[in-house]
Amino acid sequence: MFKRFLFNTLSSFTGATVALVIAGVAAAAIIGGAISSFSGDSTQPEVKRGSILTIDLNGDIAECEKAFSPDLSMLMQGKFESPQNLPTLVNALREAVDNKDIVAVYLKCGYLSAEPATLDALRHELIRFKEKTGGKKKIIAYADSYHTGSYFVASVADSIYLNPAGSMSLHGLSFGKFFYKELLDRFGVEFQVAKVGTYKSAVEPYLMQEMSEPARAQEDSLLSNQWAYIRDNIATARKGVSPADIDSLISGRHISYAETGLAVKSHLVDELLYERAVKTRLAGIAGCEVEKLNLVGPGAVTSRTTFGDAYDAKNRIAVVYAYGEIADGDDNEVNYEKLVPVITDLADDDDVKGLVLRVNSPGGSVYGSDQIGEALDYFKSTGKPFVVSMGDFAASGGYWISATADRIFADPLTITGSIGIFGLFPNVKGSLEKFGVNFQMVGTNSDADFPTLFTSMDESQMAVMQAYVERGYDQFITRVAKGRRLPEEKVRAIAEGRVWDARSAIRIGLVDQLGHLQDAIDYVAEKAMTGKDYNLAVYPKFEPSLMDMMMAGGVSAAELGNAVKCRDQEVLTVYMINRILSRSPVQSRICDYYVRW
Repeated sequence: MFKRFLFNTLSSFTGATVALVIAGVAAAAIIGGAISSFSGDSTQPEVKRGSILTIDLNGDIAECEKAFSPDLSMLMQGKFESPQNLPTLVNALREAVDNKDIVAVYLKCGYLSAEPATLDALRHELIRFKEKTGGKKKIIAYADSYHTGSYFVASVADSIYLNPAGSMSLHGLSFGKFFYKELLDRFGVEFQVAKVGTYKSAVEPYLMQEMSEPARAQEDSLLSNQWAYIRDNIATARKGVSPADIDSLISGRHISYAETGLAVKSHLVDELLYERAVKTRLAGIAGCEVEKLNLVGPGAVTSRTTFGDAYDAKNRIAVVYAYGEIADGDDNEVNYEKLVPVITDLADDDDVKGLVLRVNSPGGSVYGSDQIGEALDYFKSTGKPFVVSMGDFAASGGYWISATADRIFADPLTITGSIGIFGLFPNVKGSLEKFGVNFQMVGTNSDADFPTLFTSMDESQMAVMQAYVERGYDQFITRVAKGRRLPEEKVRAIAEGRVWDARSAIRIGLVDQLGHLQDAIDYVAEKAMTGKDYNLAVYPKFEPSLMDMMMAGGVSAAELGNAVKCRDQEVLTVYMINRILSRSPVQSRICDYYVRW
């Protein structure tokens, strides 16, 4: 199997075959979309009198809208669903406040794989909806099965219903990550590491088969603080429920496996109803028969708005998204090659009065982080206000680009910090030997090929790489100290690669205040003295991909999934290893998180 990794002929053939299949489906989709548009066929409900905004709390919720580009794992599994995104949900709720045609909000709950801070931002917007409407427009939640994430959001609803045959699957929070050491050993791949930071655990999966004690301690502290916030806010929203009650229901009474009646007796749910009965009640709110109930999605509501597209307007506030891993030349992540020119152009544009950098990144390339950071420094030198709004993560390289902002806002469940750097240097000599391959190099100097994939570094070479990483760490420390106006000694004490929840980050000076994206926008507007008379423009501009156009053309995820039947686990394994090996050697990022709600 590993010959595919060494000699990519077969994988190239597989990729070409998949590409041909997708191209064929794409052609059919575009033709189908054209026919559909000519025929005027539309299955999407439109907003009209008595409509109910329906939010599907199931699956992923992305930080922002991105061009949809399925990766290899999606291709192999036949999954082609573009996730919902937070701005669309937030803007739909804001539009629904004053839209007379929207009479209520319906939360259809399931299993959410979104990060805690994203869900807290959505929950915050639901609370705002209730406040702005004075309770006249009700929020109704229903689920066949509630999970911790979806219930956290739904807990603010005026009425919470559960299928009598369903479940209240509350587990709290847990954290896990994969360790690849034995797998890499089987392939003969060795990793040598240079790093700074006791808590910089991103390298552990390549060197160990279990967590180190410092890594386990910091994850325990982080999860405990996040869970306390989630549990306490659920208790505040539900009358008759205390934080202690919730812990007891999870750990003592095992509510996830209990009869659904316990959820009602414990005041987590108002009533047990089948969805048919819930829709009858929604129809009563809408003043119509069930058959005429008009449930509209967020896209139908936000299509009436022009949020973030005032690119040519004066008195403009720019919202720049840094969403994903900071990578070199990868448009699916934070591509510094494209983001840097955007930031510098905004700095030179007299119509741009301020910038909000929305960071949702676990970090990544040190070089890319430095390039983005320098561009932000240039923007700041113009005297225009520059503020950061943190999403789920603003860690490592994500904090690097945040550190010099005039003010940093973070969601209470944001994970930040992780000030540290590491270098991963793979050696595949052992894997070559497994297949009888010997690689030799001739050079003009003894270290002409240093570092190389095909030999281990000796002690002197490792010392060189360690010094290289430490210089980057010192640069990181200096940047944070200057940006946060802290002594370097204090920064070093809270660095060491350690991650912090937002409330702890405020205490140690890494964050200024708790708040959401709108709070950051309001702050910039005030500092730029624009008042409420400002325009918003979101960057980078959204450019739909071919896959987005296919979706718009009427091809369902199921239809696309059926187009790719192959589920080759060997290819998936090779893909995983290739992803590891293709990363820039020197990184500032936290580990690959897998958080279970």
